[in-house]
Amino acid sequence: MKTAIVEDSRLARLELQNLLKKETRIDIVGEFGDPQVAIKALNQLQPELLFLDIQMPGLNGFELLDALTYAPKVIFTTAYDQYALRSFEHRVVDYLLKPVEPVRLSQALQKALGEDEPADANAEPLTPECSVFIKQDDACFFVELKSIHGFESAGNYSQVIMENSKPMIHRSLNQLEQRLPAAVFLRANRQTIINLKSIERLEVWVSGNLRVWLKNGMEVDLSRRASQTLRQSMSL
Repeated sequence: MKTAIVEDSRLARLELQNLLKKETRIDIVGEFGDPQVAIKALNQLQPELLFLDIQMPGLNGFELLDALTYAPKVIFTTAYDQYALRSFEHRVVDYLLKPVEPVRLSQALQKALGEDEPADANAEPLTPECSVFIKQDDACFFVELKSIHGFESAGNYSQVIMENSKPMIHRSLNQLEQRLPAAVFLRANRQTIINLKSIERLEVWVSGNLRVWLKNGMEVDLSRRASQTLRQSMSL
């Protein structure tokens, strides 16, 4: 598999190259320390797999992916233990923490070299302390998962319910529900997932179901099942 490395640290690039030398199915066709230089070369070489640092001077990894004219499989390499929900417009295979461990590298390569799987088949559960990557218009930023009020369905997409905005992400509610921590997020109804920590007040509504108001002022009617779950969790 044609592979390229984009990493601003020369030492990290060399370490990764040495680890990949043992992989006979990997053919490194380029390694780059400058993300701006990498864009033109990657669009010409079009490697199938890209090892990509996230935080680099001048251009971050997500911005680099946006500048490519094709969609490679991506393995992010990062020095930070915060990780995002899988990038919604790119084929992100895995996240590796630096320094890269051989065992984790092997696991990531198995995913990249194996048959394509459903987007979240092997995705790890998220924790409230995780940071979520959000892209809104031309802005890209990280948001702590616990600070998000909830999610609303928009077909195969979902809207992230934030304090003053609702950016769109390419994940369905069902996909999000599989990864969100059940102790913090509740599937309120078919259209909405809410953050339990964001509930400001609640009332008994139609047929004994609950209606809640979130801290951002949003009203959400809970299904019978969600109402029962919330009552049990709050000992109502």
